[in-house]
Amino acid sequence: MSEVAGGSLPRSDSSVAMEASAPSSSTSSPPSSPSDGPRRLTVTQLEQLRVEEEVFEIYRILRSIAPHTQSFMLELWRDTHIEFLTRGLGLLGPSYHVLDANRPWLCYWIIHSIALLGEPLDSELEERLVEFLSRCEDKYGGYGGGPGQMPHLATTYAAVNTLVSLGSEMALSSINRTNLLKFLLRMKDSSGAFRMHDGGEIDVRACYTAISVASILNVLDVELVKDLGNYILSCQTYEGGIAGEPGSEAHGGYTFCGLAAMILINEADRLDLPSLVDWVASRQGVECGFQGRVNKLVDGCYSFWQGGALVLAQRLSPILHKQLESSFIGGVQASVECNKSCNFTTGETGLDGNLCGAGTTHAKVEGGLSDFGFSFIERQIECGPLFQSIALQQYILLCSQVLEGGFKDKPGKQRDFYHSCYCLSGLSVSQYSCSKDASVSPPSRAVLGPYANLTKPDHSRLTSVTSRDLHELSKI
Repeated sequence: MSEVAGGSLPRSDSSVAMEASAPSSSTSSPPSSPSDGPRRLTVTQLEQLRVEEEVFEIYRILRSIAPHTQSFMLELWRDTHIEFLTRGLGLLGPSYHVLDANRPWLCYWIIHSIALLGEPLDSELEERLVEFLSRCEDKYGGYGGGPGQMPHLATTYAAVNTLVSLGSEMALSSINRTNLLKFLLRMKDSSGAFRMHDGGEIDVRACYTAISVASILNVLDVELVKDLGNYILSCQTYEGGIAGEPGSEAHGGYTFCGLAAMILINEADRLDLPSLVDWVASRQGVECGFQGRVNKLVDGCYSFWQGGALVLAQRLSPILHKQLESSFIGGVQASVECNKSCNFTTGETGLDGNLCGAGTTHAKVEGGLSDFGFSFIERQIECGPLFQSIALQQYILLCSQVLEGGFKDKPGKQRDFYHSCYCLSGLSVSQYSCSKDASVSPPSRAVLGPYANLTKPDHSRLTSVTSRDLHELSKI
C-alpha cells in the first residue's frame, strides 16, 4: 500500500458470474460435460464472498436492533479516537519500527485526524512536533523520513501538511520555502513529471505531492508546471481511471492524485472526466465502501481516495457536462440525474442558463498559479453527490470504526493511523458532499447517525496558506 496513493479494493461480480455460469436453454452453447464437475471459485472470488458475508452480517445486526441501539452503533466515537491518536504522538509499540522512514507520515496521519475531529492540540506537543520535523528537513531542501534521512517528495508532503495543519507562526516559519522550491525543481524530470527522490521512481504520486506542496506554500511556478499535464494525461487509461505511470492499471489513489494535480495546475478539462467519474463511481460496491482497483477487496482508506476524487469532480460539473454534450452522451439527462441526487433545484444549480457558466478550468484567476486550489474550493457545487454518500458513511462507521479508538481497512483487520486518517477524511468528504458551499455546514440528512458525527471539512489538500502570511513567517 502506498503511503500517498493508498492501498487497494468494491466488489468483484462473483455472484453475478456464478448466476450466469449455467447455460440457458435458449442459447446455442454446448451442454456441460458431467466430467466438468462443479465450478471452482478462484481465491479472489472466495475472499470477496468472505468479506461480503462479514459486512452483511454487521448490516443485518443493525437492521434487527431497536432504533435507539442503532443510533449508538452509528455514533462516531470521538473520545476513544482522540485518545488513540494522541497516544500515538507519544510512544509507539515495537511493531512500528517498519515505519522508521515514514515518521513525518505518522505525524500527518495523526495531526490531520485530530484536526478533522476538531480537537485542539496541546502547545507543548505542537512545539515538539515542529522541532522533530525541523530535524527531518534537509539542508538542501525537502524533508526525509526521519532525521538524517534523504529528502523524499512523499515525506515532504507529509511534513509540510502537518506544519500547515498546525498553522502557528512557529510551525509555518520552520519551513524553508527557498530551499524547498530548489528541491522540487531538482525532482522535476524532462518528461514533465517528478521523481520521488534523487534517482527514484517517476509516477503520478510524485507529481501530486510536488505540485500540492508548491501550491500550498505559494511557490508554484511555470517551470514546475511545464509538461506536467501531458504526463498525467498519458496515465489516464481506457477504463477512465488514472494509473501510476503510462501503461499501468487504473488505481484509486493515483486517480485522486492525478485529478487533484490537474486541478492545481488548471488543466483538469484535458482529462476525460465522464469516463473518470464512471470508473471511480463503479468502485463503490455492495459493501457500501470503495475498492481501489477492479476485482480488489473493499478498503476503508479508499473512502477518501475514491470518494475525494468524486467530490472534486462535483466542482467540475460544468466541464463534465460540456464533455458529455460534446460526445453526444445525453447531457440533459445527466444534468437531471445530477440535480436529483441531493434535491438541488434547477434554479439552485444554474443549469437552466449557460451549462458551462464556469467556462473552462483555464479561466483567469487573479494572483499566481498557487491560487487555483483556493479558488477551486471556493467554487459552488452545482450538483449532488456522485456516489452513495450515506452508504459510504455506513461502511466507515460500522465496518471500519474500532470501539477502542481508530479505524481499520475492513472487518477482521487491525486498526492503524493510516486508515484512521483516510477513513475520517472519507467520512468528512461524504458528509460535505451535499453542501453547495464549502463554508456552509451540510444538512442533517447528509450526516448518518447523530448530527454530532459531523467532522470538520477536509480541504487541506487543495487550499493554500496566504501569500501575506508566508511572506511574513517563512524563511526566504
